[in-house]
Amino acid sequence: MYINYAALFMSLCLSTYPLRLPRSIRAGVERLSKEDGVSINQFVSIAVAEKVAMMQVQDYFLQRAARADLAACDEVMQHSGGELPRLGDER
Repeated sequence: MYINYAALFMSLCLSTYPLRLPRSIRAGVERLSKEDGVSINQFVSIAVAEKVAMMQVQDYFLQRAARADLAACDEVMQHSGGELPRLGDER
């Protein structure tokens, strides 16, 4: 008996989601995915992944900003000394 392990693996890793798009957006997706040489499914998957990543990064930086110690940062920035800038870095 032949077992298609690649197909089995993909079926375990992927899920389906019915998506309804306005005609104008669908037309744009069709055109852009064709220009990119990818399927509509791949184009939409990449677009969703980019949006999710952007939102996660935004959340990460908001969390980091909330933990910031601005007084300590100001104190560090007031220190002088160290080496002079290298030639060309003084601007």
